[in-house]
Amino acid sequence: MGIGAVRTGRPLAAGIALSVVGLVAAAGCGSEKMAEDGGDALAERARQVADAWDGSSAATAWRAGYHPTGEAVRLPRGGLHDGADQQAYERRNFKVRGTLPDAGPKDGTVSWAAGHSVTRPLVGAKEAYDTLAGPRAEGKPQLAVIGVELGRMRMSTSRGPASVPAWVFTLDGYASPLKQAAAVPSKTPRSPVKAAHDLPDPPLNRLLKVSADGRAVTVVALHGVCDDGPTVDALETRGSVVLSASVTGRDPGRICTKQAKLERVEVRLREPLGDRVLLDAHSGKPVPYRWTNGLAP
Repeated sequence: MGIGAVRTGRPLAAGIALSVVGLVAAAGCGSEKMAEDGGDALAERARQVADAWDGSSAATAWRAGYHPTGEAVRLPRGGLHDGADQQAYERRNFKVRGTLPDAGPKDGTVSWAAGHSVTRPLVGAKEAYDTLAGPRAEGKPQLAVIGVELGRMRMSTSRGPASVPAWVFTLDGYASPLKQAAAVPSKTPRSPVKAAHDLPDPPLNRLLKVSADGRAVTVVALHGVCDDGPTVDALETRGSVVLSASVTGRDPGRICTKQAKLERVEVRLREPLGDRVLLDAHSGKPVPYRWTNGLAP
């Protein structure tokens, strides 16, 4: 096992910081003794999680499944033309010229370069379009869909890049299409270890991305407004990478708002992530990846 500590990070947009819910005195929760004890407890917890997952049936099920770690939507090559189209996309202002296919295949194949593949249920064209357009696609500007067919796209997954079934939407005025993954992700297996509720810091918020070479993962961690920010340690084993989030620089004598902030943290690994399970020490589960704007099969 190897441990690597990472303290680099940058705040996310202020608009997604959590709201202020009150004022609290931080006395007694930031002493050096508590920080040291908390660090030891967190390191021991990471080892516990790694031991529970390595060689487990949950790890086997995870590696056999389709777990995306990239966005479900691929914009046209070169991106959207201008600010108006970008606004339409963000506000889900789409319209259809013509009709969408009534039905398509129920299942499709997700395949990896190593020759592995898995069959997954597919969402229909209308359901995929409805996630793009949202419940009410009204107002201007709008993006017009003039054609749709089932094709394929590349997707980042926990097992590396994969070729997945996708709905290919032709947009009026664009030479290349917008694609949306159609394969439904596999269910996350039940963790062989229970969540830890006695650790001083919160679990990781989510996974943002895995670098192309697999040697860095970017996650979102939480911290307060009166500390020095989050740090994330990585415990690497042959079968897993366990991430432990903590907060540094708390001032025990400072009265502070009880407010949480979100910050990006890049975690450098000793070895490429590969098909190792990326786990959160606090929850004992795989670090969740969430698509932006809910655009997911």
